[in-house]
Amino acid sequence: MVCNDRRSKPLMPISRRLMGVSRGVAAPNNRAIFGYGASGSIVSMTNLISNIGVCAADTTGVGTPRQSLAASRYGSDKAIFGYGLTTVVVSMKNLISNIGVCAADTAGVGTARTSLAASDYGSDKAIFGYGGASGSKVSMTNLISNIGVCAADTAGVGTARASLAASGYGSDKAIFGYGLTTVVVSLTNLISNAGVCATDTTGVGTARQLLAASRYGSDKAIFGYGTTGSNVSMTNLISNIGVCATDITGVGSARSSLAASGYGSDKAIFGYGGGPVSMTNLISNAGVCATDTTGVGTARGGLAAAGYGT
Repeated sequence: MVCNDRRSKPLMPISRRLMGVSRGVAAPNNRAIFGYGASGSIVSMTNLISNIGVCAADTTGVGTPRQSLAASRYGSDKAIFGYGLTTVVVSMKNLISNIGVCAADTAGVGTARTSLAASDYGSDKAIFGYGGASGSKVSMTNLISNIGVCAADTAGVGTARASLAASGYGSDKAIFGYGLTTVVVSLTNLISNAGVCATDTTGVGTARQLLAASRYGSDKAIFGYGTTGSNVSMTNLISNIGVCATDITGVGSARSSLAASGYGSDKAIFGYGGGPVSMTNLISNAGVCATDTTGVGTARGGLAAAGYGT
């Protein structure tokens, strides 16, 4: 006999329905991971960030040590590190499980490059874009499926550049911003929820490179730090419709070659940087940057970070 009692089919937990999971909206990540980079030598170690923004000691590295790579969450609760520089530019990837465990190298897909950026989009996918390859700046992108599979190159849109940053914003879109062409720039490019890159948007805020970006407040983004030629600590907030605000006076030590990620469902953390240093700065769910937190883990720059877990 067929049972038609609706109670026989368990409902999605209320907390996840309220977060928008059932509507195809990105679920917030509670934890974050910083990984790879250079500290005198190139490393592959990682550092996990708790749901209250506390950084753990080094985890022994997995995968080929490299720097100037990028990372993003994907699949709603996992992360991926990709591309970068060993002694040569590479396109290999490393997947991060929903408990923060890093997998061995996956053979690269797409043009090997360095100094690129990455972000989530479309609620459960990721996109890597821009960077430097074969001595030139590029604007190509590579889409990552919700199971961590990388697609071949998509022809670039927007000004080719490297040393930029990217973040998700809204419920399912992304933004790439700032970077270096032959000069530092502040222009941005919006990514649709289908992974399509729009043409350049005139820059707002101080032009700079080697900065970082992250989601905060569940649907907004923040770009911060970097160098204009001199290191800065200013930030720029991105609205939930992708509009960039003017500079906010910096808080925390000015630095570049750092990384950033969301954590705690609606906050963000900037960490590490050239020098090298291992300090972190927490971003509230209103986009307010806190003063320096004493570093944990090996000081390094040229690393990447992403959210994971739910």
